[in-house]
Amino acid sequence: MLRYEHIEYLNFLFGIPVLILGIIFYNRWKKKSLSLFGDGKLLKELMHSYSKGRTQIKNVFTVLIFTLLIIGIANPQVGTKMEEVKREGVDLMIAIDLSNSMLAEDIKPNRLGKAKLAISRLIDKLEGDRIGLIVFAGEAYVQLPITTDYSAAKLFLSTVNTNIVPTQGTKIGKAIDLSVQSFDMENVQNKAIIIITDGESHDEKAIESAQKAQELGIFVHTLGMGLIKGGPIPIYNKYGNPTGYRKDREGNTVVSKLNENLLQEIASAGSGIYVRANNSKAGLSTLFAEINKMEKKEIGTMVFTQYKDRFQLFIGFALLLLLADLTLLNRKNKWSNRINFYKE
Repeated sequence: MLRYEHIEYLNFLFGIPVLILGIIFYNRWKKKSLSLFGDGKLLKELMHSYSKGRTQIKNVFTVLIFTLLIIGIANPQVGTKMEEVKREGVDLMIAIDLSNSMLAEDIKPNRLGKAKLAISRLIDKLEGDRIGLIVFAGEAYVQLPITTDYSAAKLFLSTVNTNIVPTQGTKIGKAIDLSVQSFDMENVQNKAIIIITDGESHDEKAIESAQKAQELGIFVHTLGMGLIKGGPIPIYNKYGNPTGYRKDREGNTVVSKLNENLLQEIASAGSGIYVRANNSKAGLSTLFAEINKMEKKEIGTMVFTQYKDRFQLFIGFALLLLLADLTLLNRKNKWSNRINFYKE
């Protein structure tokens, strides 16, 4: 198993063709410049000790040295041992509200932006836990099936915005039901759902769905995004620039307010806790502490656990070539000059 500790440095290998072209153009320019000084035969006599072959060897050394240094800096590592590692954790589904009201800016930069930042920080704290992502508005969709691939979780999270759901609304009950369906109920992992929303809905089915989840042993927590006083919902054009605020039929600016009572009832029905976000903190750390109180079951997975660095080989070989390049002169040695002299 081969991997690179700093694989991003391999992008510098794209510069090797540029280096080769530079060497070619430099040699052509040098040859053309020398031709301006006089006849080719005369120059050959004056530069009889110059070795074209050695110059070409030095050019090859230069390309090899840069290639080896780049690979060495990227630090290739070889997996030397594969063993079963017991990982402990819980199964966690996060359902995030993508209704337009989540664009309200009573929490900076807005409710959705604050929620995404909090989820990203939560993912950084996970160790062995499995995580999945549900997005919902008028309907609920699986954005990321449950996984231990935290990099993939962050990648999918970065694509989340209000435009990816075709139907507006705040159907929390559908989000809970889909979260339950996304769990593998045959495993022994403890399971929890976190609903992140402003709760701007009168979805009575949500309380019923939370009760059903609790009966299956799944805890349902809620995170309220928004302030009690609420805030207007901005409208953006296709370039992402704000053009105003949403208005009702009478022309009044719509103010989106946090429905705290509903979220508290959902959490109570799901044997979870309710936390309200604000501008100073998102509240997911509180929920994470609550989740950590749950008993974590073991999961056996086969992983490479030991890697050995191999950068020394590439850096060492590059230094040897550099030393050879410094000691190899462009002119012929005395022995070669004497042979050419006697031939003449």
